[in-house]
Amino acid sequence: MMNALGKQLAVAGMLVAGAAQALPEVVCRVEMDRDVVFAGQRQTAVVKVTLDAPVVPRREERPPVNLGIVLDRSGSMAGDKIEKARDAAIAALRRLGAQDTFSLVTYSDRIETVVPAQSASNTAWIEQKIRAITTGGNTALFAGVGQGASEVRKNLSRDSVHRLLLLSDGKANSGPSSPEELGRLGTALRKEGISVSTIGVGTDYNEDLMTLMAQNSDGNTYFVESSADLPHIFSKELGDVLSVVASRVVIEVEFPAGIRPIRIIGRDGRVGANTVQVSLNQLYGGQEKYALIEVELPESAEGEVRKVADARCTYQDMLANRSNTTSGQAMVRFSKKPEEVEQSVNIAVGKEVMLNRAVELQAQAIIQADNRDYDQAAETMGRNSAVLMDYADRYNVPELKEEAETYQRQAEEIKLKKVLSPTQRKEMKTRNYEIQNQQQSSLPQKEKKD
Repeated sequence: MMNALGKQLAVAGMLVAGAAQALPEVVCRVEMDRDVVFAGQRQTAVVKVTLDAPVVPRREERPPVNLGIVLDRSGSMAGDKIEKARDAAIAALRRLGAQDTFSLVTYSDRIETVVPAQSASNTAWIEQKIRAITTGGNTALFAGVGQGASEVRKNLSRDSVHRLLLLSDGKANSGPSSPEELGRLGTALRKEGISVSTIGVGTDYNEDLMTLMAQNSDGNTYFVESSADLPHIFSKELGDVLSVVASRVVIEVEFPAGIRPIRIIGRDGRVGANTVQVSLNQLYGGQEKYALIEVELPESAEGEVRKVADARCTYQDMLANRSNTTSGQAMVRFSKKPEEVEQSVNIAVGKEVMLNRAVELQAQAIIQADNRDYDQAAETMGRNSAVLMDYADRYNVPELKEEAETYQRQAEEIKLKKVLSPTQRKEMKTRNYEIQNQQQSSLPQKEKKD
């Protein structure tokens, strides 16, 4: 029989082994834009629910990837564009491993499955097929995405990361072509666990269509003015795909009696009488995703402390291959002292609120410019800049100051030239998307244009 010391050593060994096998999990943080609010009056506040995703401990512990590339091969892609696209697709393939699946579909006025879904280890044959891609024809984008999704569906499983990477340099001109139609397709794919990341090349593609498809499927979106940047963009996207730590993410927030949710700032979701639900498809390791919820607080007495929100997040843990849950809550205290309210301001949360509210105004300015009301668009951007600059100066937030200066430059240029160029519009739409979806910038800061 095992003596007492032996039992202790055995238990210690089990604990050490268990600790070695333990994998990091998603953390849910719930914060207010200020921890102290005014007593004796109704008011609004913002709840920020943040999901902090852990870094993948080791490359070999990442989940398998099921990657489908949907490549525009219409006539406008001839020359350097298709050459760089082929190089980028091959570079993406080479970052995958034997456990991963790869497929590639091309579209013009006809759809071709160049690489049926198969192990990414078959690199020589796959690269040969990619190198043989040529250009010609129109742009049947909807059908291309549909066929790409069909290849990804051949290997759908809860333990894999499913991603479509769509590249286009022109407007969809064959088959369904409106942003709403492509947006609905993106929504349907997200329900299957498939995200679509979109890459627009040049200034002729429809950025409204591409951003809506990415948004509705919870993918990324990129504007590539020069095809020379395609390898960098593909590499950046593969970095995200290879670092997914959670999928099928659902944030549910409950509010106690007297706390009324008003709206979600910057994201789509469902707002009920006392609940809010936001769905995300995937979380990337080492990054944070969040939801900002504007709420109305009831009149409360001096010194009273109230719970404002209970947040619960369910997700598929891709590292441990199991369902998991994380939660958090937020509290506020009521005070009649303005200095206490001011001192409790959460500047980090306030920065995100200001950025997302600015995006809403920028979207209005884009619509005004589309309607050729350039003076009104410039006024909206100028007002946006002033609000951001005021907050930046008040709380010393350099990032907001940079955004404010960008908005001001855009306002002055639009007012002077009476035009919103295709490049400007695409940069605005892409930047708005990056902020609202917490997507890291697609190009290094030094390469980004004013």
